[in-house]
Amino acid sequence: MSPRENGSEEEPVIRDNRKIDPETGKAREAAGEAPEAAPADQGTQAAAPAEGSAKDLLAERTADLQRLQAEFSNYRKRVERDRIAVREQAVASVLTELLPVLDDIGRARDHGELTGGFAKVSESLEAAVAKLGLTAYGAKGDPFDPTVHEALLHSYSAEVTEATCVEILQPGYRINDRILRAARVAVAEPSEETAEPEETAAGSGESGEPDEN
Repeated sequence: MSPRENGSEEEPVIRDNRKIDPETGKAREAAGEAPEAAPADQGTQAAAPAEGSAKDLLAERTADLQRLQAEFSNYRKRVERDRIAVREQAVASVLTELLPVLDDIGRARDHGELTGGFAKVSESLEAAVAKLGLTAYGAKGDPFDPTVHEALLHSYSAEVTEATCVEILQPGYRINDRILRAARVAVAEPSEETAEPEETAAGSGESGEPDEN
């Protein structure tokens, strides 16, 4: 009796090794083959560029903010400087128009005519212009300075050792360091020396007579 007749022989096993499933048309995974796992450091490598990019972006934005802050600070200083310059120019223009009035007040004071209510008005006016920074300058005996003095008269004097203001014809006015009007003065310079040097005879003796020998 053959093995098939007594049922002791096992039926053959058929394995389908086709890579494409004929029913679904999709690729089959090999038996016992696990899907490839992503490398352990792949996530770390992906996170590192993202972190570096964020730091670069933060540094760029910080630099932009610092630049904008510096530009705004410079703009504010420039505006403030221009505002002060415009104010000083306006004040100087008004005070320049008042200088003839101050000259009249000064002449009236010199002649003793500054009395009564006119004296109080003049004092109030002088106090007001002083608060705005206007100051008078120029006094007899000041060294002559062509940058702040205007010489109207010139003379020589033995009483001075340098060019000197011997008379103030009209006071000068300045506001802070700005000259509104130069002081008009009479200037005296030292007198010229005319003394001649003493002459001595060469080879003369003590008595001044030539030596006979």
